[in-house]
Amino acid sequence: MTDPPPPAEAVPSHKPGAFGRPTPRDVVSGLVTGLFSIPEGMAYASIGGFAAPLGLWSGVVPTIVGSMLARTVLMVTTLTSAIALSSQSVLAAAGLDPGDLGALATLTVLVGVVMLTMGLLRLGSVMSFVSTAVMTGFTTGIALQIVTGVVKDATGYTPTPHNTLAKLADALAHAGDWDGGTVLVAAATLVTWGAARTVRQLRPYATLLALLVVTAACAIVRPDVELVEDIAAIPRSLPPFSLPDLDAVPGLISGAVAIALVALAQAAGIGAAVANPDGTRPDASKDFTAQGLANITGGLFSALPTGGSLSRTGVGTSAGAQTRWSGIFAGVWLAVLVLMLGPYAGQIPMAVIGALLLVIGGELIAGRVADIRLVLRTSWLSTTAMAVTFLATTQLPLQNAIFVGAGLSILLHAVAESRRGRLLGLTPDGTGGWLIEDAPRVLPSDRTTVLHYQGGSFFAEINRLEDQWPDPRDARRAAIVLSLRGSVGIPSATFLKAYERACLRLRQHGIHLVLCGVPQSMYDLFERSGTLRALGPDAVFVETSRLMESLALAYDAAERHRTGTR
Repeated sequence: MTDPPPPAEAVPSHKPGAFGRPTPRDVVSGLVTGLFSIPEGMAYASIGGFAAPLGLWSGVVPTIVGSMLARTVLMVTTLTSAIALSSQSVLAAAGLDPGDLGALATLTVLVGVVMLTMGLLRLGSVMSFVSTAVMTGFTTGIALQIVTGVVKDATGYTPTPHNTLAKLADALAHAGDWDGGTVLVAAATLVTWGAARTVRQLRPYATLLALLVVTAACAIVRPDVELVEDIAAIPRSLPPFSLPDLDAVPGLISGAVAIALVALAQAAGIGAAVANPDGTRPDASKDFTAQGLANITGGLFSALPTGGSLSRTGVGTSAGAQTRWSGIFAGVWLAVLVLMLGPYAGQIPMAVIGALLLVIGGELIAGRVADIRLVLRTSWLSTTAMAVTFLATTQLPLQNAIFVGAGLSILLHAVAESRRGRLLGLTPDGTGGWLIEDAPRVLPSDRTTVLHYQGGSFFAEINRLEDQWPDPRDARRAAIVLSLRGSVGIPSATFLKAYERACLRLRQHGIHLVLCGVPQSMYDLFERSGTLRALGPDAVFVETSRLMESLALAYDAAERHRTGTR
């Protein structure tokens, strides 16, 4: 007997961007994320100096549009604390009132235009230069930011330092100043969540159960703790339509670029931390485009600038998100909850939200443990890159941190390539083949020596490779063939100069140097630069479609030069 096929809703679609069918878990996950969006969105808007309801509207239209289009299918596009603070700074620099809905609409739409432009130009490819070590440090740092960002909600104590690590240290050092009632509610939330997780059938709903059970208990007991309604009243209305103020564009355009970088840097970590359940690969450029359209449409409906939120995405995945429908439902549920239960949602204790976000941050950090171990076992350079990126993420603006990480990745790649490059010796085996051996230290007389470059570029390793050339001083009636096939494909002025130096040095000893396996692009460079004319047309042989053909031609030419039979 064969097993019956899985139900249709459980069969994932592997077509990039496909919607698939929503599952019951997506509905529940959307509900939990929608509930979280009420207190978290209002809190983030408030810390940025904006009216709290704007944080709610930032989780409706942008979340729905972003979830519909993002290639990272579980990513939730909404307001984050970093974006809120960055937006506050940009408006202040432009001399604009954070309560001016026209200016806010302008800023959000401009941020969307910048993101959309970057996506259409495929600038997400820059993320290909960010190594696993760097992305591990970056995402771990963001997860730690989530944890430290809710210390006040979970303990009642407000850390005074600004950077992430100092906040955590300050909170632990002042444990005696924590509010007892707040800690008790947070602890009850953690216990309820943990208890639900021990029951297999309840595990996908543990976050929702902890939220509802502890909130209901607090409504009965009424402990003296901060509630969502203490931040601001929750209006029973859909996001109002708002038009951008075109007069504000000149003062906001540069700030919009900065906010877009912050948002995109945060979103970049989500694709690395949260895999697509359907097995498709994330596409950073497509995500840029999705977030751009989410901001352009959201700006017309009173949303603040938004981007990929690791905390809200973590809430959704922890609650069992299966497809992009979970994010769509999150935006829909938020609108429904605000319309139907707005004042009642205000009864959620902030300690409950803080405790569950501690869980989310802890799960995200735990999810990176395997990658951290892998990086630690790889090399000290990778470990250093991970550590530096982690520290940058916890102490610098996020857009600066990701650029530090990208720069480290490129530097590490260059160092690795420069170490990989070396010269090998090729010796005829008498049957038409070649034996690979170490390059000779001293150039032998009365023969043509064949060398092959093995590496990836001709930049950082040039000086070291020049030291590997065989010593030609005592060689007589000798020649050298240097094979480049499969090793270099980018025209390089650095290599051109090094080749000229080598030719001139060898000619002083009467030794002829011939290149073979040269890409057509580099041969064209020799022609344009005049090098080919100075060295002679039989000093360079272009690679052909037949393996080793250019080597055979170059070897014959070198032999003719060496023996004087030209």
